[in-house]
Amino acid sequence: MRSKVPPAPRYRRLTLHERRKLKMASSAHAYVRGSTVQFYKWLQSRGERAVPKGPPVWICGDCHAGNLGPLADAKGVIHVQIRDLDQTVIGNPNHDLIRLALSLASAARGSDLPGVTTAQMLEQMMVGYGRALKGPASSRIVESDKPDCVRVVMRRATSRTWKHLAKERLDNVKPNIPRGTRFWPLSKQEDRAIRQLFKREDVRKLVASLKSRVEDAVLEVVDAAYWMKGCSSLGRARYAVLLDVGKSRETKRDEYCLVDIKEVTSAVAPEPLIRKCRRIIVGASSRERETSLPPWELA
Repeated sequence: MRSKVPPAPRYRRLTLHERRKLKMASSAHAYVRGSTVQFYKWLQSRGERAVPKGPPVWICGDCHAGNLGPLADAKGVIHVQIRDLDQTVIGNPNHDLIRLALSLASAARGSDLPGVTTAQMLEQMMVGYGRALKGPASSRIVESDKPDCVRVVMRRATSRTWKHLAKERLDNVKPNIPRGTRFWPLSKQEDRAIRQLFKREDVRKLVASLKSRVEDAVLEVVDAAYWMKGCSSLGRARYAVLLDVGKSRETKRDEYCLVDIKEVTSAVAPEPLIRKCRRIIVGASSRERETSLPPWELA
């Protein structure tokens, strides 16, 4: 039975390594989720012809079923979309499709679903991808056409409030992040660095811009903890920070905000080779100027 006592900072790396191995060993789907680097090594070993060519566009880089979920757009409308972009890179869109297809197929196999169901899942994945490429209007789906599981997820996301989050994540009369299986104590150095981070003006403006808060909102770090979350990202720095926001000249009302800080890493998805621009001399009216143009605009 897994201990609920959080590890001390000095034992964190060893504990995370063991947790990651246990997670990946729990099922084929969990292994696919946690083996992003191995996935691209496997594709590379198959040769260049194994993956169809695609235009260099922004891709997720780690597109699997676990990274799909409800996400609100600028107008507050909820859609089920990709919501984990720490592996985002300009690359081949077929990498996203192959990784998502592998994730769906492994999940179906782990659920003892028949092969025909797996084929239908992958077919619908391709239909949805093609529909999205035609533009927002064509990708809009009528509510009645959405599967029951999608409608349930979207309905729950729409009705979620701060109170629900606080009930799940916080404890005691004074808001704090309860230490346990997911939230672990920080070292003194980590705690000091996080508090210094939220004293920066650019960070204060970023938090104030969310939910149209007042520009001179004051931030105060109420609590912070290491966040044991994810699978392939286990072992990297990730923190949950509880902020008190809203103390300003205009308002005395305090508002709590939970911020997720995640370590930035290099994307493992291969990037397409793009030829560098060459410096050339271009005539401009009666004088010449030096400029840089990409090779496809030199003709």
